[in-house]
Amino acid sequence: MKKLLSLFKKHQEWRGNCINLIASENVMSPLAERVYLSDLMHRYAEGLPFKRYYQGLKYFDEIENRTIEKFKSHFKANFVDVRPISGTISNLATFSTLAKKGDKILTLGFQGGSHVSHEIPGAAGLLGLKVFHFDFNEKILNIDLEKAKKKILKIKPKFIVLGGSVILFPQPVKELKRICQKTKTKIIYDAAHVFGLICAGFFQNPLKEGADIITSSTHKTFPGPQGGIILGNIEKDLQKKIQKKVFPGVLSNHHLHRIPALYLTLLEMKKFGKSYARQVIKNAKSLAKELYNLSFNVLGKEKGFTQSHQIVVDVRENGGGDFVAKLLEKANIILNKNVLPGEEKIDVIHPAGLRIGVQEMTRFGMKGKEIKQIAKFMKEVILDKKSPEKIKRKVIKFRKSFKKLKYCFKA
Repeated sequence: MKKLLSLFKKHQEWRGNCINLIASENVMSPLAERVYLSDLMHRYAEGLPFKRYYQGLKYFDEIENRTIEKFKSHFKANFVDVRPISGTISNLATFSTLAKKGDKILTLGFQGGSHVSHEIPGAAGLLGLKVFHFDFNEKILNIDLEKAKKKILKIKPKFIVLGGSVILFPQPVKELKRICQKTKTKIIYDAAHVFGLICAGFFQNPLKEGADIITSSTHKTFPGPQGGIILGNIEKDLQKKIQKKVFPGVLSNHHLHRIPALYLTLLEMKKFGKSYARQVIKNAKSLAKELYNLSFNVLGKEKGFTQSHQIVVDVRENGGGDFVAKLLEKANIILNKNVLPGEEKIDVIHPAGLRIGVQEMTRFGMKGKEIKQIAKFMKEVILDKKSPEKIKRKVIKFRKSFKKLKYCFKA
């Protein structure tokens, strides 16, 4: 027991002294954490609010129902399911509703920013779907629209998947909707990374632009508890089919303590989301520009580098993504390696690039001056080849001034 508690303590201290630039992470507010760590974490619920297979849920049913209605209202959706316990589970439930084994789907592919669940190694492959890929235009870092239209007409996929794990710019949802209507193809937008930016009105709104369904996680730019969500404007019959795929299809209990934390995070985003999202995007652009000025090969210069929380850096000249990410970790700078658009041979173990996200450090109050300092730390480690241990000491000192969360209610 002592060893485990010691490891736990070390982790807490270490990550609290790191600059976290993982694009898929964030931290909940103290108030959201307070309701998360509650009696609900011990309880069980199967089914939908007020239609359960367990007793003891008379108050929780109200909590979940209020959460559903609040998300419906905010996103102007006629359907919301908050039960998926991850974005991947959201995708699995939705994919399996819209297609069966052997059906064709069209995704971005890893080089275009797909999440693994969209591809053969993940949920799509598990379901036996035939996965085809959009052509990706490396110059604009987006889908080749004209080729996409032709491919949809040729393949007639059951659904296409937009959004993804690497998404720097809005995608042509509106333009693809017209073609998808001709082939009766549904549009799924995996908003996991940009859900908070969409929530705040600072990124494209997929539902407004024609997507049928949004799947998402709830813990990236949307700083809630780890979990998933499905939203859409779809017919009642399809709503019921998705609900049945969620339960009893792909999960049983849905980790009830997430739900009040999810509700409170939405309230925080309604109050603080605009200022938060605005600063996130500003910080991402600033970090990209500063790294570029310091001689890093940052993608997307011609388009302003990014319109989301993410930036992508080509580090093949510096040893590759795996080497650089591990080197920076030694300096308490945490980010992840990533496949780049246009890599001739996909190697997810040793990719050419880095994916960087600023949403968590923004939440701790970092802005322009601090963002420039982060770029300088990265330069010292990667380009100047200074000792990571020496830079680590600087990072720990730097991080001490940014321990308190912003853009949230007080506990």
